[in-house]
Amino acid sequence: MATPDAHLPRQVPVEGYGKGFFHFAGMASSGSILALPSGIHAWAPASVAQIDAAALAEVFRQAGAIEMLIIGTGVEPWPVPEALRWRLRDVGIGVDAMPTRAAASTYNVLLDEGRAVAAALLALP
Repeated sequence: MATPDAHLPRQVPVEGYGKGFFHFAGMASSGSILALPSGIHAWAPASVAQIDAAALAEVFRQAGAIEMLIIGTGVEPWPVPEALRWRLRDVGIGVDAMPTRAAASTYNVLLDEGRAVAAALLALP
């Protein structure tokens, strides 16, 4: 089931990325994205300082279909705050954060393996 803001109403691999954009399924999107079971969605955060439970509200809504969330943190590593890690764990979602380049690759591998994975990817500056 796709939500109205979905760029693409199905989950697909990330084909490419660059300064401020992502490519997937032959499409391009500017800014950060959420890759969820319901599709690829625009995502408002532009920095790790903006990643919190409210920014991940759609992830929490789809928690029943997600086992692992990969957070792409831009160019620098970022430790997921313990409170956010526990909120995700409480709904059955494991989380790992890494720079966006590594996160996109990890998401693609897990998706290809058929895992119930989602990604919250900050666009590269």
